[in-house]
Amino acid sequence: MRYAILLIGSLFVALIARAQVPEPGLFTADGQPASWEQLLQATGAVEVVFLGEQHDDTVAHQRQLRVLAALQERYGHQRPLVLSLEMFERDVQLVLDEYRLGLITEAQFLEAARPWSNYARDYRPLVEFARANGWKILAANAPRRYVNRVRRLGREALQALSPQARTYLPPLPYPEPSELYRRRFLALMRGIQHGDMQVDPERLLQAQALWDATMAYTLAEHLMRQPEALVVHVTGAFHVEGRMGTPEMLRRYRPGTRMLVVVLRPAADPLRFDPAQHMGLGDFVWLTPAPPTGTDGR
Repeated sequence: MRYAILLIGSLFVALIARAQVPEPGLFTADGQPASWEQLLQATGAVEVVFLGEQHDDTVAHQRQLRVLAALQERYGHQRPLVLSLEMFERDVQLVLDEYRLGLITEAQFLEAARPWSNYARDYRPLVEFARANGWKILAANAPRRYVNRVRRLGREALQALSPQARTYLPPLPYPEPSELYRRRFLALMRGIQHGDMQVDPERLLQAQALWDATMAYTLAEHLMRQPEALVVHVTGAFHVEGRMGTPEMLRRYRPGTRMLVVVLRPAADPLRFDPAQHMGLGDFVWLTPAPPTGTDGR
């Protein structure tokens, strides 16, 4: 009996020690090394987990799949789990549902759903994992044709859309971005060139805000239907860094929503937290090896 008690005690101590071992490259908002267990425990207190990525960061996509698998193991029998994706637009939700339910083939799904060019490599594993485990999958983004309309003509141009078209967007007029987000975005985007044409930074901001508002509204809509759910939203890091962008919009549509922001960011040294670059990007900052080419986190 004494030996059994000692053995159980040793196993308990080992588990505690393991839980406290820092996960390589994982840090809290202020740069403290964090463990995998810390991250998973934090997910239990929220309704939305934002995974902010650089879109061509293959290591980040692998880690996203690891997060989904861990949430399935921990909460799969306790809460409805939902995968929400910036990479699909709201007007293909029916197609996504039909594929999720096995009503159409993958080839038919891909033909109709307008997947991104890196879907097969980076997002298909997430979708297939969600399908295999019975997760709902949300096409969260605004149709690109309407975002382009805002970019060309301004937000007021959405008023000309049909009632059917408006169902793919948040209620109009959608909220203005916060002043802090505005300053951050314009500082980054001012002077951007599209070919030989100078783009109006203000209209770029309004298009960006439409993305943020649409994704936030998609999340709010689902949580109003299924408030006990845990939603994992995969999106470009700029949409969520500093809890701005989409999280700000979500607070407007559904005040009090409990959120966790995890930013996956490439770094030359993924084991070193640089306060000048990484401080406060997310509740957790998970550094990945910098790829040889540029990244796109929009």
